[in-house]
Amino acid sequence: MKRRNLLQSALGTGGLLSLGGCALNPLGPEVAQLTRPLNERIEAWMQTNVAVPEFAQNQVEPAALLVNSFNGVPEINPASFSLTVDGLVQQPQQLSLGALGQLPQQEMVIRHVCVEGWAAIVAWGGVRLGDVLRLAGVSPLAGYVAFESADGYFETWDLRTALHPQTLLATQMNGAPLPAANGAPLRLASPLKLGYKLSKWITAIHVLSALNPQRLGTWEDQGYEWFAGL
Repeated sequence: MKRRNLLQSALGTGGLLSLGGCALNPLGPEVAQLTRPLNERIEAWMQTNVAVPEFAQNQVEPAALLVNSFNGVPEINPASFSLTVDGLVQQPQQLSLGALGQLPQQEMVIRHVCVEGWAAIVAWGGVRLGDVLRLAGVSPLAGYVAFESADGYFETWDLRTALHPQTLLATQMNGAPLPAANGAPLRLASPLKLGYKLSKWITAIHVLSALNPQRLGTWEDQGYEWFAGL
C-alpha cells in the first residue's frame, strides 16, 4: 500500500489522531500530547531511508516558490557566519560556510509543499544534514534535533528524518547561490516535511534526547501538527 493509503486507513480506524501533515488536532492540546508519540512512530515507520523520487532539472518551477518569512529577512554577513552544532554530541561544532563547503555536496530536485496549499519544484544544493551531525558525533541517547534561526523561528525534528540522505542544509537554489529571501546563507530542504518544518536562516542545531512539549516549534506551539511528514 502507498503511504497515503496507509495514512487514510490509520485515520479511519484509529480515530482523530491528527496524523495528517497539515492537520490541527481537533481534540485539543491534552489529547494531542497523548497521541503524538503514537503518531510519530507510525509516520516514522512509513518514512524509510529509501530515496524519495526526484524530478528533472527542466521541471523546476522558479516562479512557483513563494517567499514566506516569520519576522522579515534578517541581515547575515556570510563572511562571519558560523553554524553552531551542540547538545548531545561528542564534538560540538562551529562551522563557517567555508567549512560546510568542504563537506560532500549534494544536489536534488524535489517538490516543496506548503501547508497553505501551494507547491513548487525546486533544485536545491548543499550539504547533507546527516553529514554535519555525524561530524559532531551524535550520542546514542539522542532522538531529536532543534533548529534556531536568525529571525527567531524555531523548529524541532525527529533525528531519523534529520539523518535521511535527502535532508539538506541548502546553500544553493536552482543552480545559483541561495537568495537571502529564501533563507541564505543556510536553510533546510527536504522532500520529507511540509514547508513550515524547513527552517530558513539557520544559525544553530541542538541535538536533544527529548522534546519540550511547551516548545515544539513556532507554528506547532500554535496548534500545527508536529511530525508534518509527506
